[in-house]
Amino acid sequence: MGIFDRFKDRAKSKGKDMSDTAERDVNQKTGNKYTGQVDDAQQRIEGTTGLDRDRPDRPDQR
Repeated sequence: MGIFDRFKDRAKSKGKDMSDTAERDVNQKTGNKYTGQVDDAQQRIEGTTGLDRDRPDRPDQR
């Protein structure tokens, strides 16, 4: 694995972390009222930016 591949993997990982954090923050600020819409938007953004990943259809709502 070359240095650029490692950089790309780290950037994707950081992007996913930022996306998850943003989703949690929005859900918290809206009182989990729009979790479905927030999750759909996050998945579309991740798909568009190439951050797709395997995960459940909906996040665990607590």
